[in-house]
Amino acid sequence: MRYFGGIEGGATHSRLVICDESGVSVGMTSGLGTNHWGIGIPTCARRIADMVERCKEEANIPKDVPLTSLGLSLSGCEQEATNRDLELELRRTFPNLAVSYAVTSDTMGSMFTASSIGGIVLISGTGSNCLLRNPDGSTANCGGWGHFLGDEGSAWFISYRATKVVFDDIDNLVKSPYPIEETWSLIREHFSIETRYDMLPYCYAKFDKPFFANLCEKLARNAENGDKLALSLFHEAAIHLACMIKALLPKVHEDLVKSGDLNIVCVGSVWSSWNLLQEAFIKEISKMRIDYNLKLVRITKSCAYGACYLGADSAKFELPRNYADNFTVLHVHPKRSPLKNGVATNASGN
Repeated sequence: MRYFGGIEGGATHSRLVICDESGVSVGMTSGLGTNHWGIGIPTCARRIADMVERCKEEANIPKDVPLTSLGLSLSGCEQEATNRDLELELRRTFPNLAVSYAVTSDTMGSMFTASSIGGIVLISGTGSNCLLRNPDGSTANCGGWGHFLGDEGSAWFISYRATKVVFDDIDNLVKSPYPIEETWSLIREHFSIETRYDMLPYCYAKFDKPFFANLCEKLARNAENGDKLALSLFHEAAIHLACMIKALLPKVHEDLVKSGDLNIVCVGSVWSSWNLLQEAFIKEISKMRIDYNLKLVRITKSCAYGACYLGADSAKFELPRNYADNFTVLHVHPKRSPLKNGVATNASGN
């Protein structure tokens, strides 16, 4: 029996799945973060090996049986040079861990959990990023530059914009088109502050991006309750997310959309508020002519499965998989021409 592993690795925690050659999971475990930029390649390799060995023991796989392949879909693995360094470290330090490796970024794991040929991953969590992969292996990205240079449409962006709108309104610099009282009350509650000056440490010395971004969840509740300013912030974010997709559509290869659909894997907590994004998202995406359907999907299994699939493919083993079990459809945007007089038409002009 041959075994195939896959790891979905982030900065704070990681997940591993091991499948047998029939594609059935025989073991799963979790571990510490595996972003090598934060912990170094040797520590990253040790954490990977620890997860594999623990999972093999729990699955009753003999210690001396290496995995046929190990797919690593890890945060921080965007560069080929450092990816090779990580693989070399694993081979040198843990020579019996796996026969074959595939090292790639965490976005690839998300993508290949939903499709074998590629597609688009659109991340909107604490930060944001949009990545396209074509069947020939070519890629393109939009965003992913962090909160100084990007992160539009993310929880961080929504939280920042809420704070900025309130500050500008109180300064009488740019008046908010909607009342700010509910949002300002929420900001004070979230950061446990009373004045705007109390906010400054959270923007500088005590800056914590995930904590700042967590304000977004509370803003979503305000928007659900009808607060117009909160609603406008989610509409603004939706436009940015739609524009990121539009930026990559000209680079989509025809082989990727032979079926008539383009899979867009939506990753991150902001997508849980799709009802707040949907109207503005559809209106923005409808401004562009698209000759295929956009299928927005959300992953229902760990992206470690996608990493496992990538590893098996790199080892040239056709590991059985049922993609339909790995995601749910969030929304299908039909192919259509751009808006005409404010009305979208389908591709045939009807």
